Amino acid sequence: MKIRETLSDEAVLKMLGDRITRQRLDLGLTQAMLAEQAGISKRTLERLEAGASTQLTSFIRVLRVLDLIPGLDQLVPADEPSPMALLRGKGRTPQRVRRPAQVGTQEPDAQWQWGDDG
Repeated sequence: MKIRETLSDEAVLKMLGDRITRQRLDLGLTQAMLAEQAGISKRTLERLEAGASTQLTSFIRVLRVLDLIPGLDQLVPADEPSPMALLRGKGRTPQRVRRPAQVGTQEPDAQWQWGDDG
């Protein structure tokens, strides 16, 4: 089954846990062996495989032992600016996002007075 954006967070965690379990079994590792190699407790691995919330570092350690770290590159793309961002920034890499100006807002130093609204 594919992970889809319509799934709940709990369902996604459960599916990830199932996939980790499957990979562990395919490599012939027990939970104790994987936990030891990853430097985490067996209970943490049990929680991860059950789909419970765990620390991200524990997840990364398990992925490293299961040789799944290269898949993270697809998860979050490299931090290269898009061609359009470079064009808007005149060749410079954007450093922040500015809020667009809202139409009809007053200048910060302009004071509103009674009778100004009509």
